[in-house]
Amino acid sequence: MGIRSLFMRKKPDPEKLLQQKDVSGLISSLSFPDVVIQKEVINALNQLAPESIDHLIPALKTRDLAKKLGVIEALGKIKSPRAVVPLISCLHDDSSEIRWVAAIALGEIKDPGAITPLVAALGDPDKYVRYGAAFALTRLGWKPGDVNERALYYIGLEEWKALSDVGAPSIPALGRAMMDRNTDVRLNVLDTLGDLPNKEAEPIVLKALSDENGDVRWKAMLVSQKIGISPIRLPRWLAVRPRNRKNPLVAGFLNFMLPGLGYGYLGRWWGIMIFQIDVTVTLWIYKVWGETNTYGILFPVYLLLGIHAWYIAKKMPEI
Repeated sequence: MGIRSLFMRKKPDPEKLLQQKDVSGLISSLSFPDVVIQKEVINALNQLAPESIDHLIPALKTRDLAKKLGVIEALGKIKSPRAVVPLISCLHDDSSEIRWVAAIALGEIKDPGAITPLVAALGDPDKYVRYGAAFALTRLGWKPGDVNERALYYIGLEEWKALSDVGAPSIPALGRAMMDRNTDVRLNVLDTLGDLPNKEAEPIVLKALSDENGDVRWKAMLVSQKIGISPIRLPRWLAVRPRNRKNPLVAGFLNFMLPGLGYGYLGRWWGIMIFQIDVTVTLWIYKVWGETNTYGILFPVYLLLGIHAWYIAKKMPEI
């Protein structure tokens, strides 16, 4: 849906659609960007159950993210066991938001058949999905069957102190959580490993030294000392981290072609000021001395500015 069509879209009337028993119209209204309308539509679909379920389950195939989220929310509100299998399939959706809301909806339905897929979802790479799965399992009255499941459950709820009580058996689950894209999760994992402490965590901590985030790398260095890793081993792992540094050649080229932009690329606030000065001076010289003389006068200046931006970039530290 384009931006223009979004603003021109007529506001739906959930009450009228309910009176008309227009289930298709209600489902189409699930993507309308108004929280009050969405809530009223879902309540209307709930009142029209079980007939609405016959339309909601096929609607899960839609590619409209907002609509699909609304459909799953409605199924969770209706709490029909018929929705369990289709919702379980949503736990494998490419969208983390779909997986998250599907997990929560399964918890609302409280069908025991959802327990095994929800336990598997505790290992999802997204922290919101893991939390949704842990929350749903709590609603289902589930209890971890072993130490590994217990660790995954606590990670899902982000109960980091509870993981310290689990002890060394939680290390494999913490290792998987260390692959989370969220920096805060990785930092919490390292803190938890430091509280254990246990030599089995050594591979996880050493690998964290090559993390893309500087805070995670530093935390790994501090934790390494808590679990007894020799400091002499750390530089080798830090050396393979991603190198985030401004390219000197790019900075020099930009400053030579368009003076000031090279400085802007390097994060220097005065780059835009130099760019504006260059435009003004170039136009003045062109008007007074003509095109040929303009390039002859400015070429050495541009060359010096390019070399200067290159030099600054070379001296900048790696991030």
